[in-house]
Amino acid sequence: MNMIVCVKQVIDPETPSASFKIDPDAKRALASKDKPMVISPFDENAVEAALKVKDANGGKVTILSMGGETAKDVIKHSLAMGGDEGYQMTDAAFDDSDSYATAANLAEAIKKIGEYDIVLCGRQEADWDAGQVGTGVAEILGIPSVTAIKKIEIQDGKAIVERVLADGYETIEVSLPLLVTVSNEIGEPRYATLKGIMAAAKKQVTNWSSADVTPAQARSQMLKIYIPVHEGECTFIEGDTPEEAGANLAAKLREAKLI
Repeated sequence: MNMIVCVKQVIDPETPSASFKIDPDAKRALASKDKPMVISPFDENAVEAALKVKDANGGKVTILSMGGETAKDVIKHSLAMGGDEGYQMTDAAFDDSDSYATAANLAEAIKKIGEYDIVLCGRQEADWDAGQVGTGVAEILGIPSVTAIKKIEIQDGKAIVERVLADGYETIEVSLPLLVTVSNEIGEPRYATLKGIMAAAKKQVTNWSSADVTPAQARSQMLKIYIPVHEGECTFIEGDTPEEAGANLAAKLREAKLI
């Protein structure tokens, strides 16, 4: 059973709002100096799902990430959990990819890796929360996909998956190969053991640039990124009598078209 898990490095979701900053010129959020970037939590769930399939059926778990040089940290983290090999796509040409370009680049890398039975992604990114990349990869690869799964088992060469719904879940049988996006209902990701960490440190991560994977062109453009500013203004309504104050309040509300 060959599985490929797509993971992304993001700013730690636990970063206090007071420490959150953006670069308006580069149009990106900045990581806090005292909080290193981490693996996107739903992607960590995807790694856990792949490892559960590996525990039950054997096979190989390949970790794939597109990002900066530090993205190797989340690949090593996934390898320490139990992944077998890692691939990293790092090149300025991959920067500023939208959901389409990210999906296209990952799909091209998956084709380059070779044979696979299951591709796993997180149900959505912890930074943009778009939830578009996984299904985009499946569409480009031309394979079926099931989103927001909480369980996956392999039976008779097919996958039996449980998909999370607003009021429960549904069970679906899908032929292989397929892509699934994994939700946190899959269960808590396992901790990396000391043995796993030491083994991951010895594993080499294959680096690919735009010379190895032809970058896709983004189809959308970010015009602006900013932190919203919330301002409040308090106006005291006065009057010589309660009746006059009430009348003044009503006039103010009519002026603001609130009544």
